[in-house]
This record gives sequence, structure tokens and C-alpha cells, in this order.
Amino acid sequence: MGIEIERKFLLRNDAWRAEVLRSVRMVQAYLGGDRCSVRVRIEGDEAFLNLKSKDLGAQRLEFEYPVPVVEAEQMLAAFGGQQVAKTRHYVVRGAHTFEIDVFSGDNEGLVVAEVELGAVGEAFERPHWLGAEVTDDPRYYNVALARAPFHTWPDREAFRAGG
Repeated sequence: MGIEIERKFLLRNDAWRAEVLRSVRMVQAYLGGDRCSVRVRIEGDEAFLNLKSKDLGAQRLEFEYPVPVVEAEQMLAAFGGQQVAKTRHYVVRGAHTFEIDVFSGDNEGLVVAEVELGAVGEAFERPHWLGAEVTDDPRYYNVALARAPFHTWPDREAFRAGG
């Protein structure tokens, strides 16, 4: 069984950009489900099918399997519906890698940092550019952004900055 432990944050500023090791463009869509999200994602020149429980919070069940890119493209075209497009930037701080998603398309203007942990209470270095935690706010989950994109949020300006 796969367990994902991930915390999600807004960002205070763009200072993280000077620390980026690599970046990957991603497009993903959700294929439905009441108890889990089923996602197909093209990540650079690779593709994955991912199943993740819809539990709120830092810890969720997660399973991911590689699929041929051509099949992922067919799934996106046939079943994709609303898509989430973003560029993921990787920044290493101490023993952890922050994945900073800069969204485009209907979620343009939203930037979110995630850090995966080995345990829910695991300590990690908090860079000065890390802002408010949004781990428990379902609006920031990619599956929610596919259904209710950032550009539709009436209060989006209040949630853009990381405080």
C-alpha cells in the first residue's frame, strides 16, 4: 500500500526561483471517482496513471503506474475533461525537495509549494519564502483546481499571497 505524506504551502515571494534545480511542464486531468481521484499525467517525456484517496490532510493513500505517453495522450483526449496545466520546479532544502507548482491556463496566477515527508510530524527546514500552509484547504488540491479553477475564485487575490 502506498502512503503519501505531503504538506502544501503558498509562497511569500519569488526568492525560491534562484534555487531551482530543474523544471518540468505537466498536464493532467482527472477521470472521476467518489472515494479516490484517478489522474492521468504527462510529465515531460513520461506519463503516469495515479490513484489517490480523497482524504483531506497531509496523509493519503497513493498508487502510481507508468504508462506510454501515446496512451496518456489518448486518455486525456478521450476522458480528460477539465485539465490542470503547470510547470513544476524542484528546490532542495536540507534533506527535503520542495515541488513548486506554477499554474497556467485557468489556474494562472496560483503558485503552490509541496514537500513530501516520511512521517506526518517530520520536521523540515522552512525556507523564508514559504508562506501560509494550505494542506487542509481542499481548494488547493489539483483535483479541485480541475473542477473549480483559480480564475473562478471570487476571493483569489486574498489567497494568492502566502502571507
